[in-house]
Amino acid sequence: MIRKIIHIDEEKCNGCGLCASACHEGAIDIIDGKAKLVRENFCDGFGDCLPGCPTGAISFEEREAPAYDEAAVKASQQKKAAEKLMREMHSAGGCPGSRMMELHKGKDAPEPAAVSPVFCSVSRLNQWPCQMKLLPTSAPFFEGAKLLIAADCTAYAYANMHEDFMKGKITVIGCPKLDAVDYSEKLTAIIRDNDIRSVTIVRMEVPCCGGLQRAAEAALKNSGKFIPWQVVTISRDGRILD
Repeated sequence: MIRKIIHIDEEKCNGCGLCASACHEGAIDIIDGKAKLVRENFCDGFGDCLPGCPTGAISFEEREAPAYDEAAVKASQQKKAAEKLMREMHSAGGCPGSRMMELHKGKDAPEPAAVSPVFCSVSRLNQWPCQMKLLPTSAPFFEGAKLLIAADCTAYAYANMHEDFMKGKITVIGCPKLDAVDYSEKLTAIIRDNDIRSVTIVRMEVPCCGGLQRAAEAALKNSGKFIPWQVVTISRDGRILD
């Protein structure tokens, strides 16, 4: 197809790399000291890279080029974000307790050892970390996930939390009262930027837990996606109220 796309004059290029940094889509690489448009289908034709070029080496042209592939760009961005996070978590200065990992997936999931006709003694946590403030917004375990957004206290109040709610889901926990943050921005990014299949919100009956529910509902709305979701409320004595 004929479309607008950037052109890099390699004779003018000094290899400073500002254009590659400015291109959020990742269409430009620095090769042998020169900027090159290496992924034409990643170039959206908006020209974020133009203003930053100190030598005026970048311009627009209209020519035959593959169509802009938004899905491929998004997948590449998520992969880079996950790789960056992994590098940071495994660096000497990173917190070992915050290192991202998947747990108990697929055939590797342990079978429960029944301790009563109702309760089972096996963890159903499928990833680490699970605390809202520590979680990245993009991670491999979010792809195709059923998301559980749970208030901290629910796991203590509701005895069979693992089997009834966490099993088969990616778990995100938080307490809006103690954390004193608005979770909606992070939750929006998680839902918007990943292939989330469903959302279950488990909260306590206490009023402060309404902040978690409102943040999740705002995130669902702001993500622009139509995803099945439900809210479950737990009483202080451990009963499901709705």
